[in-house]
Amino acid sequence: MDHRTVYSTLEAVCVETIAALTRLESLRCSDATARLLVTMTHIQEHGRAVEGLVTGFAAVYHHFDFDPQTPGNGYRTLVKVVHSCILHIIQKGRYIATNCGGVFFRVEHNAGEMQTYCVALCQLRALLYLAQRLLGENQHGQLYSQDRELSKRFVKEYTSMHKACFYGRCLGFQVSGVSILSTGRAALSFFTSGKYVVDPELRGAEFERITQNLDMHFWKTFWNITETELISSLASITSNIVQVNLMLTVPGEPLVLPLSSDPNLSVTVSPPLAHWGPGPVHMRLISHSLRQGQDSAELLVFSGPETPLRSLTVGPRLQRACLSPWLLVHFHGGGFVAQTSKSHESYLKSWSRDLNVPILSVDYSLAPEAPFPRALEECFYAYCWALKNCNLLGSTAERVCLAGDSAGGNLCITVSMKAMSHGVRAPDGIMAAYPATLLTTDASPSRLLTLIDPVLPLSVLYKCITAYTGADSGSVQQVQQLDTLSALGQDTALLLRDITQGASSWLQSLLQEKPAAQASTSRATNGLRDPTPHSEDVQEGPREFPEGFEPLRSGCLAEIRTPCTPVMNNPFVSPLLAPDSLLKGLPPVHLVASALDALLDDSVMFAKKLRSIGQPVTLTVIEDLPHGFLSLSQLSKETQEASNLCVGRIREVFVHEPATATPILPLCL
Repeated sequence: MDHRTVYSTLEAVCVETIAALTRLESLRCSDATARLLVTMTHIQEHGRAVEGLVTGFAAVYHHFDFDPQTPGNGYRTLVKVVHSCILHIIQKGRYIATNCGGVFFRVEHNAGEMQTYCVALCQLRALLYLAQRLLGENQHGQLYSQDRELSKRFVKEYTSMHKACFYGRCLGFQVSGVSILSTGRAALSFFTSGKYVVDPELRGAEFERITQNLDMHFWKTFWNITETELISSLASITSNIVQVNLMLTVPGEPLVLPLSSDPNLSVTVSPPLAHWGPGPVHMRLISHSLRQGQDSAELLVFSGPETPLRSLTVGPRLQRACLSPWLLVHFHGGGFVAQTSKSHESYLKSWSRDLNVPILSVDYSLAPEAPFPRALEECFYAYCWALKNCNLLGSTAERVCLAGDSAGGNLCITVSMKAMSHGVRAPDGIMAAYPATLLTTDASPSRLLTLIDPVLPLSVLYKCITAYTGADSGSVQQVQQLDTLSALGQDTALLLRDITQGASSWLQSLLQEKPAAQASTSRATNGLRDPTPHSEDVQEGPREFPEGFEPLRSGCLAEIRTPCTPVMNNPFVSPLLAPDSLLKGLPPVHLVASALDALLDDSVMFAKKLRSIGQPVTLTVIEDLPHGFLSLSQLSKETQEASNLCVGRIREVFVHEPATATPILPLCL
């Protein structure tokens, strides 16, 4: 729908709804009706203001796209999110106008729902004003602000802005897929119980209060919930069956590999050394078919003395497939602080089947216990070990592709940069899904989406950056590797303990609050009743919004510790900041981004940078899906299609050969 049509329809629906409500004598004296009438008036006001903002963005946001065939950047997404909110308002307004005279019409319920979307529209209007400031300050085509003071002011605004409306009735209004929405609501219900489950406004306020100031340990444990025994068992039921699913522990010993420029010469690759010296690297080998070498004594020595029978399907009658000419090396996501190969096992099994390729997924050490560069060193070492021992993995490694999502996408790029700088053979291609390419605090339009993202709020994004860059250096310690069952049991217990302890401390903090703080919280909670901003809540300093407008302020201020360390600008941390000399020679890079993702602009700007220096790069922006969609690939048709698109990009790396070249065939020995 054209944006002009959206706003003219919104105006007409508001007028129609107001007229329908005022005509009915039975509703005229109701407090709920009065609130609903006031809400529709506020929606009209927001709609008229937002239309002007959107018109301005629509005139220029194409300048920030990667190319005309790939429309996608943070400005576009903000406009799309605003339109999604307005379309919900239009749908609800039409329902009210048509049914308000009916005997089953619940005016209180409908007033509450419309008020929630009114507050959401108010907050989105504020984000558009902030994005407008970015647009005015940034250079042509630049999505990230180079003005650190402006970025600090945006963080200041974020800490005080009301966010609960996006976690209640409005949860997931911008996301595609019924299954994803159901999962999101279930995740929020996990944090709350009782009255919060049935009251979406209270649930949203409680979720905001709970999540804004949790420490990194909680988020690490929460993101690892997919590895708990119950959930992992359910996932294994629906996932594809593979004949090889083997955990490997490779000791940290120097590797000797041929020099890529002259195979007659060699280069020695040191084991991971950062922070605590040499140590083993843990990996998982997944293969849909049992291939030559995968059940060899040489490989099984890395799997430990007691390999679980379910990890490897063997037998005298089981035919071993030929060595594959392809090898996929995978680095998992999780913000550098959470998850393992097991969290991503489900879609990796599907990829192994669809591509008919063995996959080596690396369980690198996690921050903050193991900050940069430990994870990069381990991933690079695992890549080199895979090249040297590819025959044990069921491959000849004639074509090697690196694949990863989020933090793993970052590691795919930086491992390739490290391979080139060491003179080691670079991979033949990279598939990076929604990668983090800029680990700084610079503001961008897509990062404004952290206000409405329950899984990746700005406070959590900054905690991940702080942890990986080692700003919290007191946390550095050697990671203790636990067996799978012990780790799962410990994570489950820690998560339940954190929720219990957190609930007690939140209750205690509420009881200890000063009366003034209580009044502020009360106003924020009652914001759904009165969506008019309160000027006394506005922070001192330069105004980010026009006179007469203020977003709703929260009674639960987010405590955001802005990371500040030179490590953030290291090109092996933020490859978007890498000099051209480090990026030239990279293999073809296939970026698969999500439109509804705070890291969207990371992909767009990195794709532009590679193209500007003549590097082969593709960018695909998937609409209506959030960050981390690969982990949701089994939940909806949309996420499965997105996963299939990633598979297609990996296949391009494997089959890309000159037209006259002889096809690569499987090798049987």
